[in-house]
Amino acid sequence: MKVLSFGEVLWDVYADSEHIGGAPLNFAAHFAKCGGESAVVTAVGKDELGDKTIRAIDKMGINTDYITYSDEETGKCLVTLDEKQIPSYNLLDNVAYDCIEKPDISKNTFDVLYFGTLSLRNKNNRDVLGKIISENEFDEICVDVNIRPPYYSDEVITFACENASIIKISDEELPVIMKTLNSENTTVSDCAVSICEMYDNIRVLIITRGDKGSYVYDCTNGKAYECGARKVEVVSTVGAGDSFSASFLSKYLQSGDIGKSLDLATKVSGYVVSQKGAIPEYNVADFE
Repeated sequence: MKVLSFGEVLWDVYADSEHIGGAPLNFAAHFAKCGGESAVVTAVGKDELGDKTIRAIDKMGINTDYITYSDEETGKCLVTLDEKQIPSYNLLDNVAYDCIEKPDISKNTFDVLYFGTLSLRNKNNRDVLGKIISENEFDEICVDVNIRPPYYSDEVITFACENASIIKISDEELPVIMKTLNSENTTVSDCAVSICEMYDNIRVLIITRGDKGSYVYDCTNGKAYECGARKVEVVSTVGAGDSFSASFLSKYLQSGDIGKSLDLATKVSGYVVSQKGAIPEYNVADFE
């Protein structure tokens, strides 16, 4: 199983520390932990942080062949904590991952293309990703909708829906999606049916609901699956959604069984939220 993960790689910068992240990188790292092979398509700056980024990704066992250097600085998200330790985020504009170059993947074959929506905030990356999709064949195109105001648009959401075969949306993002699609459906099940009716390319639709668990709709046969969240002490939710997507996809590619895939994803993401850091150490076999 080989996945090509497209999009932002950035550093979350706190007052006293910095941590590498970005949904496409987190996804690739968790997919590798689940036994797959991952490669990342992104760009870093010609700066010390850019070199540090590539070293860190290589250490994760992720292919760095499709990472290019940009004249812009390496991506950062400035994180500030209030008196209650609740974070606020400042995603810097015009950084390296806004300038991704089209990779030559002709000598490699990938089963899956993964992308989120944050890195599509500019036309360059949308054009590059569009060419990757049109010039290559993938068994699945997995999309994680990441609504990060103000870095999204109707065009980006539509692009995601038009190209996904598997799409993950959080219940917090669902109202934004439905508004973009001019749909008045409000229940999770009605929204899932509506989206799949609008986009017949979508075969599996995942809606994560935090402590309420998750909902998966098989658009091919109209069957729905639900799973409650694991009861754990939440330490950090960073990377939880990415671990859910990666472990679900890994199991789904192996088995084609949505129920088993959902069960594994729930267990893995439940463990991740109980740990500190987006990519904690674990053995996926312990959850199967």
